[in-house]
Amino acid sequence: MKLFIINNLSKPRKHMLRHLTQILLVSILIFTSCSEKASEADVLTSGDQVSYNFHVRPILSDNCFACHGPDENKRESGLRLDSEESAYAALKENPGAHAIVPGNPAKSEIVARIESTDASEMMPPPESNLKLSATEIETIKKWIKQGAKYEPHWAFVPPTKSPLPKTSNAEWANNEIDHFVLAKLDQLGLKPNEPADKMLLLKRLSLDLTGLPPTMELMRSYEADDSENATEKIIDKLLSKPSFGERMAVLWMDIARYSDSYGYQDDNIRTQWPYRDWVIHAFNKNLPYDTFITWQLAGDLLPNANKEQILATAFNRNHKYTEEGGVIPEEYRVEYILDKTNTFSKAIIGMTVECAQCHDHKYDPISQENYFQMYSFFNNTPEQGYEGDVSVSKPAKHPIMWVEKEDLEGILDFVNHQDTSKIMVSVMDDFKDTLRQTYILDRGIYDQPTTMVTPSTPEAILKFDENKYPKNRLGLAQWTFAEDNPLTARVFVNLMWQEFFGAGIVRSAGDFGMQGKLPTHPELLDWLAVDFRESGWDVKYLIKKILSSATYQQSATVDKNKIEADPDNFYLARYPRIRLNAEHIRDLVLASSGLISDEIGGPSVKPYQPEGLWEAATSGRGELAEYRQDIGNDLYRRGLYTFIKLTSPPPKPIIFDGSNRDVCEVTRNRTNTPLQALAMLNDPLILEASRVLANNLIREGKEDDEAIKEAFFKIICRAPKEEELALLIEYHQEELKRFKQKPETILETVKAGEFPLDQFSDTPETAALMQVLVAIYNVEEAITKT
Repeated sequence: MKLFIINNLSKPRKHMLRHLTQILLVSILIFTSCSEKASEADVLTSGDQVSYNFHVRPILSDNCFACHGPDENKRESGLRLDSEESAYAALKENPGAHAIVPGNPAKSEIVARIESTDASEMMPPPESNLKLSATEIETIKKWIKQGAKYEPHWAFVPPTKSPLPKTSNAEWANNEIDHFVLAKLDQLGLKPNEPADKMLLLKRLSLDLTGLPPTMELMRSYEADDSENATEKIIDKLLSKPSFGERMAVLWMDIARYSDSYGYQDDNIRTQWPYRDWVIHAFNKNLPYDTFITWQLAGDLLPNANKEQILATAFNRNHKYTEEGGVIPEEYRVEYILDKTNTFSKAIIGMTVECAQCHDHKYDPISQENYFQMYSFFNNTPEQGYEGDVSVSKPAKHPIMWVEKEDLEGILDFVNHQDTSKIMVSVMDDFKDTLRQTYILDRGIYDQPTTMVTPSTPEAILKFDENKYPKNRLGLAQWTFAEDNPLTARVFVNLMWQEFFGAGIVRSAGDFGMQGKLPTHPELLDWLAVDFRESGWDVKYLIKKILSSATYQQSATVDKNKIEADPDNFYLARYPRIRLNAEHIRDLVLASSGLISDEIGGPSVKPYQPEGLWEAATSGRGELAEYRQDIGNDLYRRGLYTFIKLTSPPPKPIIFDGSNRDVCEVTRNRTNTPLQALAMLNDPLILEASRVLANNLIREGKEDDEAIKEAFFKIICRAPKEEELALLIEYHQEELKRFKQKPETILETVKAGEFPLDQFSDTPETAALMQVLVAIYNVEEAITKT
């Protein structure tokens, strides 16, 4: 990869990259990446007692439930292995045999089949390309011998607060979280890392709570504060900053599939951005999570609903819309309701129910009837699949809400709107005098209605009490936050854990069903879920609890023994090294260079991007046919505000694994590709930020060494080590010599970006320091939480 990059760079870039490589070798901790086929299963199957939930069900779900699970239409031989009653019963085709005989593996037909080598008898059948390992077979036999006790799916059992476990070192714990983590580490014979370096912890906290690096002032004050509660004070200070809401909104925009265009062929502009302003406001105000979700699901159905509560329902309307003539409106209207249903289930209750649109779920106890019962909660809106004349594109689709000038001085004072025009936002509404009937759709096809259903929820999760809840979206919200709902609190707690540790306690954050990952710390997840609910659904309380833990505050140093025992860091014997999200990489560059705009909210902006991308992915009609780059302050807005066109998402965020916002996403991938390295080396923003910061340091009269040290502090958030500083100074001297010898190359180097040049810009000193800063931005540690 290094050779690929070097061979595709100009000579100055190759020269800089050689020094960058040296810096990387000195300053980056090399760590081993292992496959995810880690020791999770081995750890879970250790010990004497085999659990159906944690040991047996995952094996059956992966290998057997497709033919012997909840889907009645695909079930073979009438046998359900996910049901105790069916698994114990006499086999339909052989009444003298039983699939499972508790306490007797030898008489259990399932054991004979999974051990068989006869292709006509063996299970799973050869054509399935599935095969149980020897360990999996022994696990099933051991479970049967112990009585083959079935258990309800762990995620469908309401969480409880178990007592804190005993550990080898109770003094290590900062709060309850640490007792559960250390108890698991004790089982593995591992010890947690030492506390993180103070400056590295500050960078971690600042990036996690604001999406921005700490300022020089904050670094100095924290470093000088030796009090016992210094870190607690920093957490409280960062939680109170307006940038906290912006940082949290990045996550929620992925969940809410927010975009600035409609998608499909014409992909014209829409104005949902006041909803984004509301999300920022809600997080900063610390709106309780139950209120936050209730308003988004059903704010319009609340008694005497105000405009803020109605605006929140734009959450449901952020999906794609077609503006293409000739479509079948009902087909797209159904598609929009399906999207709402799937978004609710994945984001709020952590269940992937969409396959039940066409048939009963193959793995989870969710029937097609259940699916369309949930669908019916969203099916009573006057929303249309197609609104008519393709030549007229409106920035919002009915039902709509107008944001007017008087609203900005009252209930919607958090909306950043600079002119006097009204804004249209797509929101929710229900028919008042009629009720749209909902039918199960045969194979999920829009024009194939079969049996009529009414609003309800899967009983396997929690029965919908029609005497307690109205049969509308408000009733769905009340069901979602019922005290005995087993999923809602767990799912959000897990989502927050994922934000700060890179992976959730349940690593499949959008799937708590049978095919989802098992929780690595089930008792901890349940304790946090109950604690969160008992706090009054206090989001900042939950976040502070996680970030105050010794688990979070330990160092990210990698130890060989820990790598061997827990290669994927499931059990957190160290803090994980996590590359920043795409938006926060942009924010770090803008903030450290001094370019960043602190304006909060408002319409999305169009920063630098390669020419021709939009033009190559458009029908050639409408306001978004051509990309018109913004100018001035708008070029330096945070990544949250970058314009998202669905048919041509902004390239820099996509290169760094940003969401394309087509559908609800609760987890982003983290990849390493040559494109990312090339983007960091050549992105106009990186070059412009390096030039502006170099220019400012020289204008302030900083000596070379001092300027490099301060830049390193601003970007890396710590002092450079002696060897790092020596390499950077050496590189600076070489670049300074080169620019003095070839002054004609200076202007070409420093004119990157739109920020104006001044008398300090077009000098060898600025150009040389700029090259050093580009190198620092390209150190892996710059865009990594450590």
